[in-house]
Amino acid sequence: MKFLLSVLLLCATTTLFAQQPEKKQVTIKGTIFEEGTNYPLEYATVSFINPQGKTVTGGITDTEGHYSIEVPEGKYTVQFEFISYKTKQLTNQNLTKNTTLPNVSLALDAASLDEVVVRAETTEVQVRLDKKIYNIGKDLTAGGATVSDALNNVPSVTVDVDGAIALRGNENVKILINGKPSAIAGFGSTDALRQLPAEAIERVEVITSPSARYDAEGTAGILNIILKKEKTLGLNGSLSTSIGVPLNSNASGNINLRTDKFNIFNTTGVYYRNSPGKANFNNKYFPRTTLDDNGNPITVVPEFDQVIENRKMDRMGKGFNTNLGIEYFLTDKSSITASGFYRKGDGNDETTNNTANYNNNILEEQSKRIENESEDDSNYQFSLNYVNNFNDKGHKLTADLQYDRGKETERSLITEQRTLPDFEILPSEDIINKENQKEYLAQVDYVLPIGENAQFEAGYRGNFEQTITDYTLLEEAGTSGNFIRNDSLSNVFTYDENVNAFYTQYGNKFGKFSFLLGLRVENTQLKGKVSAENVSNIPFDLNFDKNYTGLFPTVNLTYEIKDNENITLGYNRRINRPRNWFINPFPSRSSEANIFQGNPDLDPAYASAFDLGYLKRWKKLTLTTSVYYQYETDAFERVQEETGEVTSNGIPVIRTLPINLSTNERYGFEAGLLYNPTKWLNLNGSFNYFLFKTEGFYNNIDYGAENTSYFGRFSSKVKLPAKIEWQTNAFYRGPSNNSQTESDGILSVDMAMSKDIIDDNATLSLNVSDLFNTRKRNSLTTTNSFTSESEFQWRQRQVTMTFTYRFNQKKQRQRPERNGGGDDEGGFEG
Repeated sequence: MKFLLSVLLLCATTTLFAQQPEKKQVTIKGTIFEEGTNYPLEYATVSFINPQGKTVTGGITDTEGHYSIEVPEGKYTVQFEFISYKTKQLTNQNLTKNTTLPNVSLALDAASLDEVVVRAETTEVQVRLDKKIYNIGKDLTAGGATVSDALNNVPSVTVDVDGAIALRGNENVKILINGKPSAIAGFGSTDALRQLPAEAIERVEVITSPSARYDAEGTAGILNIILKKEKTLGLNGSLSTSIGVPLNSNASGNINLRTDKFNIFNTTGVYYRNSPGKANFNNKYFPRTTLDDNGNPITVVPEFDQVIENRKMDRMGKGFNTNLGIEYFLTDKSSITASGFYRKGDGNDETTNNTANYNNNILEEQSKRIENESEDDSNYQFSLNYVNNFNDKGHKLTADLQYDRGKETERSLITEQRTLPDFEILPSEDIINKENQKEYLAQVDYVLPIGENAQFEAGYRGNFEQTITDYTLLEEAGTSGNFIRNDSLSNVFTYDENVNAFYTQYGNKFGKFSFLLGLRVENTQLKGKVSAENVSNIPFDLNFDKNYTGLFPTVNLTYEIKDNENITLGYNRRINRPRNWFINPFPSRSSEANIFQGNPDLDPAYASAFDLGYLKRWKKLTLTTSVYYQYETDAFERVQEETGEVTSNGIPVIRTLPINLSTNERYGFEAGLLYNPTKWLNLNGSFNYFLFKTEGFYNNIDYGAENTSYFGRFSSKVKLPAKIEWQTNAFYRGPSNNSQTESDGILSVDMAMSKDIIDDNATLSLNVSDLFNTRKRNSLTTTNSFTSESEFQWRQRQVTMTFTYRFNQKKQRQRPERNGGGDDEGGFEG
């Protein structure tokens, strides 16, 4: 209904404009080059400004640097812009007929040391003092994909087979949407990112050395996902639909109407996906020594010495999402934006688990367990943003208010039957997990330029979040069909996390040297409360109230060796707060013999990180490198241990528990190459190598480990005749290990082809994800009492066909505005 109303409003507004008298339209053409190299500047901006100082219309250049724009006849200043290049103007242009303007050459702006743009057909990179920005709009493999899939193509980022997102191999990464925590990202969970279409993304900011402006949360750094908001005048938009095998279908559309006074934007999508997966486990159990009630050592022999599980997962998901907003320009310098986001998801998954129990290689027992899980979740978000640019020099005030609400209900009915030695139907389980989340955010940022090169910033952010988890386990009494609540595991857990933060930072530039110094102070309150009928078997304090304050300094330095070469050095202190599922003391289980239990005694982890970077840009080749080091205290680690309990058929129950280990060190090196040898071939590669060291003891067991691993990716894009493009992405993650588990390397290859049709207003593409069906995680876990060898594949090879149609919109999105367009958190411009 909301979407229909927005379309009607757009049509009514367009009709109103059509009633106004129109001037004669003339066509203005021209070409923009890079000064010194005569390289055509693709997607450079051309604006036509009337004598009153208002931009009447504008456009962008094509792949050859050409532009052709229809303009009402009149006198204009024609302005030419391109990020990190000096702006040029042609003044007093009396345009009364079709005209071809002289060629324009733009020179690199040496004053913008913190912002260097690197061209590549698959990715465009902007390197700033505190982050790298990847505009992924040209990635063909993103067609029909999700946001989670698109992130896996961003350098420095990896997405595991089960959806875990890591930055430089570290999973403690903070996910922001448009610079703020958001229900769109699922309050820190990555599941929501698997439901949103990749077409909704404008760009991704990889922030490995965050300035004081950003949250201190996330020891690995921050991924800031900026969503689309078209900046072109007039009515424009696009429609996209895709179909794939296994069944993967979605349709999405975005529409935008921008005038001199307001900007209305809407993105809406629906999807229906089937994601089959599989897993298998080979667990071997050994006799163990323990103490009896009198303290005497005894040997416990497991009932079975080997258990083999084979799982088949059939997952179906469908959903709807929409984002509707209006930006109203109060003056030429200020605006207010109101927007709402809503996401509704519905999933039905069936997991079949065939288990075989052995003794001395003889099959003694066999069973089949089926889990039918239904999931119903919804998120909505309302936000209000105010921006006041006091002048054109960067003097700026922004204020944000945001409210997020999320609800999720998961219900699992688990049935099991034994087929060997005798057929027997076993008692069923009914698990109901309800989670309600709400979050309030208030933020104010103030930027004050001082002189020509200096800048001062200050601000406040408050996050107030509450999560209520209602977990109920119902167990069947025999096979009667009557279910009884298990009060030992059923509980309601209420978790509150309140963070108040103030920051200030100052940046300046002296000749070739730029710096940005900042300090952030954050006060955090974590409160937990458990309501349960039986708490006798829980070895933790169920109710807690923790309060702590931390100082988080940041330093970012840049030295420009030449216009196309610089060195950066960054330092920042970060925090990793335990999430609610990490500290919920009541165990939950994925199977009868495997449980996960939170630890309310977890303290936050703190990390200090250093990053030394180097960038060199030639005519057709760009090199970026970085050496980094991180030292973390009280780092989190998941450990597996026996609980001392056994299942009804004698299998030991294994518990996974998060704990604080003493120290965690990470050394790493990464490099990226962007090479454009010709107009029809573009190559893009990156490599990341790291050494990870953990030291710590738990229950007199040494969990120290040293892990050397690496990952690399390569992408090539070829322009073929007949407007066909072909892209190949390859990714390999090397073997890795922690204190208990060794994992094999993973290779995956994606391939896509596209062709422009209907006068270049539409594109048809074919995308194959995981071409060789090798995106699988193979691992081996070893403890004193058991070993577990496993293989896990979340989703098998996917083939998707996508059709996209654009109206009043160029094939590729316009480059972001020079200062971030007002929809991210900005940064110091030296």
